[in-house]
Amino acid sequence: MTEAGEFEIVLVEDSLLDAELTLRALRSNHLANKVVHLKDGAEALDYFFPPAGGAVPPHPRLVLLDLKLPKVDGIEVLRRLKGDERTRSIPVVMLTSSQEERDIVESYRIGVNAYVVKPVTFDEIQKAVNALGAFWLLLNQAKR
Repeated sequence: MTEAGEFEIVLVEDSLLDAELTLRALRSNHLANKVVHLKDGAEALDYFFPPAGGAVPPHPRLVLLDLKLPKVDGIEVLRRLKGDERTRSIPVVMLTSSQEERDIVESYRIGVNAYVVKPVTFDEIQKAVNALGAFWLLLNQAKR
């Protein structure tokens, strides 16, 4: 259960098409009522680590993070999230088109909770997002 103003999922995705497909899959499966969509790595860092004087947002239950982002890449966003005591416990799933071994190894080395290669079709995206959402939002016992 989320508190007022709390986002269940933060989606960090620069592709508007991929973001729309992911959001549509989340909504059609009734997995998240509250989703914030951030369009690049710099926006994600500003969201989680606001400039001086900014209010720190409540922790989401899940971050879906693309690897190949403009301004600041997903690896650096992951590094900052997992390197800071305030955000370390937030589950982060790398949702990316990269199947490169070095990206997978580096993501897990830094502390990603799961690494999922983006499916191609909407039906495949819907199945993948449904499985991710069911596990991370319904089954997984998150730190409170």
